[in-house]
Amino acid sequence: MKSSIKIVAGNASRPLAEAIAAYLEQPLAVCSVRRFADMEIFVELQENVRGEDVFIVQSTSFPANDHLMELLIMIDAARRSSARRITAVLPYFGYARQDRRTSGRTPISAKLVANLITEAGADRVMTLDLHAGQIQGFFDIPTDNLFAAPVMVRDIKERRDPADMMVVSPDVGGVVRARALAKRIDAPLAIVDKRRERPGESEVMNIIGEVEGRSCILVDDIVDSGGTLVNAAEALLAKGAKDVSAYITHGVLSGGAVSRIASSKLKELVITDSIQPTEAVKLARNIRVVTIAPLLGEAIGRTADESSVSSLFA
Repeated sequence: MKSSIKIVAGNASRPLAEAIAAYLEQPLAVCSVRRFADMEIFVELQENVRGEDVFIVQSTSFPANDHLMELLIMIDAARRSSARRITAVLPYFGYARQDRRTSGRTPISAKLVANLITEAGADRVMTLDLHAGQIQGFFDIPTDNLFAAPVMVRDIKERRDPADMMVVSPDVGGVVRARALAKRIDAPLAIVDKRRERPGESEVMNIIGEVEGRSCILVDDIVDSGGTLVNAAEALLAKGAKDVSAYITHGVLSGGAVSRIASSKLKELVITDSIQPTEAVKLARNIRVVTIAPLLGEAIGRTADESSVSSLFA
């Protein structure tokens, strides 16, 4: 790996950035991110980055706007400090669910955020399990969309009996993601057919597939309110499933999601640390966090070395 690499941590992802730096055996670059009295963000890189390959690790998770603005200012600081190349590493890309116009007079906010990151001075973007793969095309700079599937597959194989497993997509839109994971662990696939009446609420309608006697694993990219998972678990158990767990990449878990999941029939929810887990998440009886630091660290190292990143997922 090239010695000219610098890893910079934003406030949203400092523990993850520290773990990535440890994996790469590199110290975190010293960077001060603070706020003035009126909450304006001020960033100061406190070591030389001239001619360096800079990786800024920052999820745009809650509070999304603060963390996004912090990312943009860190990119600008690195650009004005003559960094050779700036890679924005977004373990969780906020606004990804606004990837198209769903009705008249609405924005495509994911495209706007992509423009902001590009205009701030990023040369490259690295992210994880985009909500919609086509968001890669919103950027006019190279964009690597990594997948958490290898991390999840390893965890499933270490902890679960493959004999009675069934992978379940919680909606029709997630079938491609669920099928890919099912193929990796050699398990059959089922689908939850649901109708969403309004944002944040869902109604389970039907189960496509024979789940009776199976240990079901729900797979998705984002868990927000938790309503979809809770309803899907109840529907699967009603159809005779032995138990239901879930593997979700991004644990947004807004509002009362943690308590909703903790009191549900879900045996276990496994999320990654793409979003820094709150204390409530850490204390929840049936929520477990697996780290993506080695995955991101390996991708960063390969990017710095100009070697293949896609081969990580072959």
